[in-house]
Amino acid sequence: MIELRKMNYEDIVEQWKYVAALPANENGLTNQYEGVSFDEYRDTVLPKLMMHENPINMPDWFVPETYYYLWDDNTLIGEYRIRHYLTDALKTGAGHIGYSIKKEFRGKGYGTKGLALTLEFAKKIVPEEEIYLRVLKTNIPSFKAICNNGGYVTEENDTYYLMRIKK
Repeated sequence: MIELRKMNYEDIVEQWKYVAALPANENGLTNQYEGVSFDEYRDTVLPKLMMHENPINMPDWFVPETYYYLWDDNTLIGEYRIRHYLTDALKTGAGHIGYSIKKEFRGKGYGTKGLALTLEFAKKIVPEEEIYLRVLKTNIPSFKAICNNGGYVTEENDTYYLMRIKK
C-alpha cells in the first residue's frame, strides 16, 4: 500500500538512511544533512526538522515546513516537504512543495502518486489559492508528475519552470 507518513521517530532508521544518502543538491532539492551519522540524525537533525512544523524562536524569514515520506508497504520511496506559506522569494523560488524519489524507484509513477498524496495535505495547510512549485527544465519526470497532478507553467527562465496547481 502506498502512503505518505509524516516524519516521525518510529521510522527513524529508514528516514536517516534516506537523508544521509540524499545528495546535497539533487534536481534542485537541497539537503544539508548528506552523510550525517545516525547519532547526529537522532539527537539533532530529526528534532530540528520536526520542530520546523511548529517553529519557535526562528528568524522572521523562516517559513514553517512539514516533512513527509512516501512508503510502499515497508519500503521508503521518497521525501516530500510542504512549506506552509510563501514569502515573495519563495513565490519565485522553491515554492510550497519540494520532493525527491530514490533513484531505484524513479520512472515507476511514485513521483506522481506521492505528489497527489502531498497535495491532499498541502491544500489543507496552504493559505494561497494555488500551490506553487518550481522544477528544473532538465527534470522531465518531475515536470510530468506536476502536470499529471494538474500543474501548469506560469513562468520560466533559462533553468526552471515555475508551476502552479489550483487548490
